[in-house]
Amino acid sequence: MKEKFYITTPIYYPSNKLTIGNAYTNIICDAIARWNRAQGKDVFYLTGTDEHGQKISQSAQAVGKSEKEYLDKMIEDTKSLWELLDISYDKFIRTTDPYHEKAVQKIFTDLYNKGYIYKGSYKGWYCTPCESFWTESQLKDGKCPDCGREVKFQEEEAYFFKLSQFGDKLLKLYETHPEFLQPKSRVNEMVNNFIKPGLSDLCVSRTSVKWGVPVEFDPKHTIYVWIDALPNYITALGYGSEDDSLFKKFWPADVHMIGKEIVRFHSIIWPAILMALGLELPKTVFGHGWLLFGGDKLSKSKETGSSECVDPRVLVPAYSADAVRYYLYREIPFGSDGNYSTESFLTRFNADLSNNYGNLVSRTFSMVKKYFNSAIPHLYELTEDDKKLKATVDNEVKNAFDYMAKYDVTRATTSIFNIFTEANTYIQKVQPWAVAKEGDSERLCTILRVLLETIRIGSLLFEPFAPNAPKKVLTALGVENGKFANLDNFDGLEEGRILESIDILFPRLDIKAELEKLALINKNKQ
Repeated sequence: MKEKFYITTPIYYPSNKLTIGNAYTNIICDAIARWNRAQGKDVFYLTGTDEHGQKISQSAQAVGKSEKEYLDKMIEDTKSLWELLDISYDKFIRTTDPYHEKAVQKIFTDLYNKGYIYKGSYKGWYCTPCESFWTESQLKDGKCPDCGREVKFQEEEAYFFKLSQFGDKLLKLYETHPEFLQPKSRVNEMVNNFIKPGLSDLCVSRTSVKWGVPVEFDPKHTIYVWIDALPNYITALGYGSEDDSLFKKFWPADVHMIGKEIVRFHSIIWPAILMALGLELPKTVFGHGWLLFGGDKLSKSKETGSSECVDPRVLVPAYSADAVRYYLYREIPFGSDGNYSTESFLTRFNADLSNNYGNLVSRTFSMVKKYFNSAIPHLYELTEDDKKLKATVDNEVKNAFDYMAKYDVTRATTSIFNIFTEANTYIQKVQPWAVAKEGDSERLCTILRVLLETIRIGSLLFEPFAPNAPKKVLTALGVENGKFANLDNFDGLEEGRILESIDILFPRLDIKAELEKLALINKNKQ
């Protein structure tokens, strides 16, 4: 039986079009999913949208549409963005899906029958955009501590989840399973800011909000976001339905990949709900950093109000999904915040994709065509220079696998590009054109074969991160793509096979001209 791997993104709240900041999580998850598929694992990659709540109703009303009409249009845009970025998810869940709503009602009822949910009344400060209640002491300068927006005082009858009972259990979880919440800095934040001060019971229903899932046994109540949205990770697998085969196969999740702003929900509320249901916990919750813009978290308002282009719907058609994806892997230190700038994007495009990887492939293929009529040459005995390059390749393959085991896409892609950098250095050192001039055919064969093998191995590793350009290279080499094979073999190509010609992978950019072009596009959008 194949080893399974289950990875999830958060489900996005479609009150507006998603930004490149939202796309960051899906891009990370896609690389991890593809990497595990290439290892031969049975992978399930889940993403989706959280579609209930007051804010959705308000957004729909603002444009004169029903909630369903509004949502269908937003989901169409969301799915088109994932397609544009080559996101290879296995399932897209909507919390308005009938199977999900039915399962959520069952979960709520089960928790009530188990004694973990009770009826009371709620008084507190409510933030509509965050859909969160806050006490007076939790407010920051009288505003929502999460988003900084205005809050309104509300009082209403509500059902509550006994979150206060789970503080000690959560502390034990963090202590006995340090891999559960990553990076480790998030643990201290959860413990010191939320658990040690004392967890309060959680409001899990609303009577003032109608756009949502009604409580089955008390329909005037609408199930609140915590029990509506968070269980998507299990309802998408069939939990609470007649066919729960996927749930039995894939749960628990290997990793919930989320932004750091929702770590509290996934590392405190979600495990408490699962404990109450008697279900296994996800193996890891990873709260990655933010994509910053001018030192602040990237938002829709920043995207549209800037002279710089941050819209993937513009960047991808102009420069490729590979380029946008690669930039985010390399430029944002995984687990930490990182700044976006158009200039740094274009600079990395030239330095890494065009001058390094693209140039390596172009130079090597051109020399094989020139000296051997595009036939893959024989591999003769390796010299010290060849062995040095091979040693670098072997070491960086190991490093890439070690990093990806920890979901560190930044260091993994760095290791992969170390391979390409070393190969370009090797070319300058051994000078195949000089060897050809000297008439040393065997040595020339070996040099070019060593380069082709390096490109093969590096492209196999690079493909999960950038699915298009490496695929073209691997196809030209006659290598099956999307699958790791012969990574430890420096003689893995078919001798004599004719290399297929490929276009320039990443044409070098005039950065000044591109900045001017993108600034004009953004100006016209505003």
